[in-house]
Amino acid sequence: MTARRAILLALAVVLAIPGPRAWVSEAQSRRLIKIGALTESWGPTPAIVGLRDGLQELGYRENQDFAIGVRFVQGNLAELPEAARTLTRQGVDVIVTSGGDHSTRAAQQATATIPIVFLEAADPVGAGFVKSLARPGGNITGLADLGLELVPKGLEIFRELIPRLRRVLLVYDATNDFTVSQLPVYRDAAQRLGLMLVERPVRTEDEARSVISAIKKSEIDGIFSPRVLSQNIPGLILEIAPKRGIPTMFETPFYVERAGLASYGADKYALGRQAARLVDKILKGAKPGDIPVEQPTKFELAINVKAAKALGIVIPQSMLLRADRLIE
Repeated sequence: MTARRAILLALAVVLAIPGPRAWVSEAQSRRLIKIGALTESWGPTPAIVGLRDGLQELGYRENQDFAIGVRFVQGNLAELPEAARTLTRQGVDVIVTSGGDHSTRAAQQATATIPIVFLEAADPVGAGFVKSLARPGGNITGLADLGLELVPKGLEIFRELIPRLRRVLLVYDATNDFTVSQLPVYRDAAQRLGLMLVERPVRTEDEARSVISAIKKSEIDGIFSPRVLSQNIPGLILEIAPKRGIPTMFETPFYVERAGLASYGADKYALGRQAARLVDKILKGAKPGDIPVEQPTKFELAINVKAAKALGIVIPQSMLLRADRLIE
């Protein structure tokens, strides 16, 4: 089974998603709040699951008071606009976006009236989603996940995990304007840490697979996964690198649970729970544009101890003590 298919299956079973018929059936007997979730991922993300759980903690009953319908495109960004339009045609009350800025942009282009709450955004002001963090304006608000701000910290942790780390492979989607525009963040962070960033731009998933498969262990000391899911690059890194004995660093624990070495970033599940409060405010009449964009309050360092042993890496005791999750 490929990593891509494994990721799809693992995520698909996380959250039961009612389809449009379920929405219609429930609506016949009560006013069901319809939440449309849009993601470029392979199914319900941890943030979407966190949103569901957060709403339930606030007293909303799933499939009685609210239902979440997810549209996911498995990394195919070209399908996002139509997926967003489908949600608008289904008459959802709120659209939530997860997995990357492209989902939010597609939702923003699809509607100027339906409230939009982004669960993860790297730079919502710079991306043009909101006018300011304090006063978003329009029909949109959400959570900034500080993904780019955390890139230097992620690289720093990677180097602490592997003292011999010098050459770090970065495979990125050259067709993704957002990724390309943020390359200076990676380059500057690597330079400050004394690391050599080995850049490999790709334009298709097949090219990404070829590049990752062709890299020699003698050429690099580790692979730093991009935060963007396009071209399935993180999934391919997860599929190929462990077999080649190459250490990997990701943004979320999902990959660490499946043989990746480590991850560092905002706790995506906690972001979803945090966003539930924003959705609650909107459902009670607040305008999205008047609700300030929030930032994460919980960050997570995950280390796969079993993977480290397989790679012959001795994790420093200080890092083991700092880790929020140790996967044996």
